[in-house]
Amino acid sequence: MAGYRVLLRTPGVGRIIAAQLTARFPNGMTSLAVLLHIEHVTGSYGAAGLVLAATSIGQAIAGPVTSRWMGIWGMRRVLTVTLLVCAAAIATLALIEMPLPLYMALGLVAGLSTPPIQSAVRTIYPKMVPSTQLTPLYSLDASLQEIIWVLAPVVITLVATQVGTVPGLLLVVLILLGGGAWFILSPEVGRVRIPRSRRALGRVLAKPPVILATATGFLLIGACAAVEAGVVATFDHGGLEAGLILAVFAVGSLAGGLSFGHIPIGPWAMARRFAIVALGLSLTIVSLNAWWLGATLLVAGAGIAPALAVMFAMTSASVRFSETAEAYGWIGTGQLIGAAAGSAVAGFLVDGVGPTGAYIAAAGFAVAGFIVSAVFVRGFPDLRHRDASPIPDTEPVETIT
Repeated sequence: MAGYRVLLRTPGVGRIIAAQLTARFPNGMTSLAVLLHIEHVTGSYGAAGLVLAATSIGQAIAGPVTSRWMGIWGMRRVLTVTLLVCAAAIATLALIEMPLPLYMALGLVAGLSTPPIQSAVRTIYPKMVPSTQLTPLYSLDASLQEIIWVLAPVVITLVATQVGTVPGLLLVVLILLGGGAWFILSPEVGRVRIPRSRRALGRVLAKPPVILATATGFLLIGACAAVEAGVVATFDHGGLEAGLILAVFAVGSLAGGLSFGHIPIGPWAMARRFAIVALGLSLTIVSLNAWWLGATLLVAGAGIAPALAVMFAMTSASVRFSETAEAYGWIGTGQLIGAAAGSAVAGFLVDGVGPTGAYIAAAGFAVAGFIVSAVFVRGFPDLRHRDASPIPDTEPVETIT
């Protein structure tokens, strides 16, 4: 922890972490708030699912595109425009009753305009700290984001069920605008300029570390989504046990990220972290007892944030600075698709074999992640004797004198 205290004493680091966590807090609220509101208005979970699907599709498409735009028009301009459009779409969805197709259209707009806060802050980090502190910073970031997934669903559920779904969505808008403004007005956002990428959109995926980070992110978040579906199915659609067990899962991730964040990242780092996740999730299949699930998910969670930290560091170290935002955008898209796939596969298995099916799906995703990490280990960079800073966009040119 002493190393993290030193890191947080670096000028601006604590402030930018707090600002980006606040700006991203609605990410843990929006889906649930939309689900509860559309179901309340239409009386149909199917209709709510269609609106959520439209929102997720928009987010998946927007990730690399809006992230790349930050190198063309500047971070503050892109973040401000997307923030205002997204807030307007969610507010309209909350305040105006309309046919389902229009709700879906608004969901799509909200998804397409989701501010690329995550890509922005992870592009800023290499410019804020010495290169030796970059990997611990990525680990700290990956760990602290678990706060979002622990608190946000609880907050929005309480507001939506006790006060109303319209106030719930308006709370999302309020936090989105307040947190987004705090982040956008941070000095570091105005200070860092992303060079315009000279390569075509998507070319960054040709780099093995980026495609591996995207693929492993897909599998890791797919496993997490399947776990969430399994826990909810096990404890009768979200009883007290479900919330506590998912909180333990997140606490395991937080503890793992803080504990392993100082360990140098070698080619086998991802495989080792996936092995921890796969072991814990495989043990969940043994019993659906609440204490057993809590213990096994605590083990599995210990590998989540460390694995995410490896993804962020290996991506940063493998691309030019002008490509970092787009690369993180693709990784975010992979994670969104993984969440949808994990939820879908788990849902079908729950219907077919019961809640245990969801944990089988989660273990399957994690084992697949371990296999990919082991088979393609040569594609993972060795950062044990180098830092995770992006490749400079300018290089020295030899001259003849």
